[in-house]
Amino acid sequence: QVQLVESGGGLVQAGGSLRLSCAASESIFNIDSMGWYRQAPGKQRELVARITRAGDTNYGDSSVQGRFTISRDMAKNTVNLQMNSLKPEDTAVYYCNAIFRFINYWGQGTQVTVSS
Repeated sequence: QVQLVESGGGLVQAGGSLRLSCAASESIFNIDSMGWYRQAPGKQRELVARITRAGDTNYGDSSVQGRFTISRDMAKNTVNLQMNSLKPEDTAVYYCNAIFRFINYWGQGTQVTVSS
């Protein structure tokens, strides 16, 4: 079983930046892939970005490409999401996800609110 704990959410003005961090209880060397999803009120949860064990990345929506960057910190055993040039439409609960031995694990979520 893998526990995931997110941190770094909060309230920011449009154009600002936030950095989300996801700490895993399992070594991220062993996790097949990790990612960030988000869910806005009344909407389905959607992929924001993923990174595989090999370090390959993909971004789920063209609206975040060039503004968001997913990365890993092997020393801290975390996966991070740097979010720049934030927009009000980025407001959502952001969830960390891990796929380990074919099982999906989720964090509890962290709220990101972008004011206009």
